[in-house]
Amino acid sequence: MTLWSAILLACAATYLTKWAGYAVPARWLQNPRMARVAGAITVALLSALTVMNTFASGTALVLDARLAALAAAALALWLQLPFLLVVVLGAAAAGLVRWWG
Repeated sequence: MTLWSAILLACAATYLTKWAGYAVPARWLQNPRMARVAGAITVALLSALTVMNTFASGTALVLDARLAALAAAALALWLQLPFLLVVVLGAAAAGLVRWWG
């Protein structure tokens, strides 16, 4: 398979997936179970992305400044600090760990 055929196949799959979403009957989407499933999938995807961006470097698992940033941000969120402060504290924690090590 050439690169362009793979790109065209991916485009077609994306288009068909989007089209299938429009074809779902509205009554299925109004079901409370569907809202719970959609919420759970969103949280699961965000969690997976966060873990992969924190612990993965290429194909290896690493513990570096990103873990300190995530821990500081999680603590700030748990303390219900404003979001801007959460971001600043995460960045400061990453900066400190990189400066120290």
